[in-house]
Amino acid sequence: MTITAVGFDLDETLAVPTRDRAAILSDATERADAPSLTREAYLDVHGRHLTSDSRTPIFADLLSEHDTDADPESLANAYRREISNAIAPIPGAEAFLERLRAKYRVGLLTNGPRVAQRDKLATLGWTDAFDSALVTGDLEAGKPDSAAFAALLDALGSDAEETAYVGDDVDADIAGADAAGLVPIQVLYEGGPEPSPRAAEHVPRERLIDRLPRLLEAF
Repeated sequence: MTITAVGFDLDETLAVPTRDRAAILSDATERADAPSLTREAYLDVHGRHLTSDSRTPIFADLLSEHDTDADPESLANAYRREISNAIAPIPGAEAFLERLRAKYRVGLLTNGPRVAQRDKLATLGWTDAFDSALVTGDLEAGKPDSAAFAALLDALGSDAEETAYVGDDVDADIAGADAAGLVPIQVLYEGGPEPSPRAAEHVPRERLIDRLPRLLEAF
């Protein structure tokens, strides 16, 4: 096997929040004069809107469970601003991606609404950091659906068995990539998901930049 292309997840893999996500959500609801929402409820509803254009339908569903006049679009905008103020790349990410692109086709496949995820890329200055950057809000399916990974392979012009996919989520990233025939590499970090037996390799996030190039060469 020779790896010719690498796909990445975005959140918690290449970019991390500088503040607790529950606190970010709390600040957004306060700014939008909305009722308190739990991070768990948000994630549950988010998973049902991976191909949405924006987070507005997510917050519409969440607010429907409350007696409130809060506007879902205003809350979505407030949350997007809070995320933009908190998101940061892992140290050295830009130079790392440039080095990888000198040898491999490098792509991004991230779950989430189009507006939200494209805004993160713009905030990070990564609109041109990948050979192809796919957001499931632009696709017909989100991870772990094999159709999402097929879209990545098509965009990179690579075969599944020669494409590594790097992410942290056991189901969306690792199981999804494995089922689609890609080579899954799981990123591990404190408080994150447990190591998945379906991953071809595991790498601590703080060592990703140092270790990933050697792992890719070893396949």
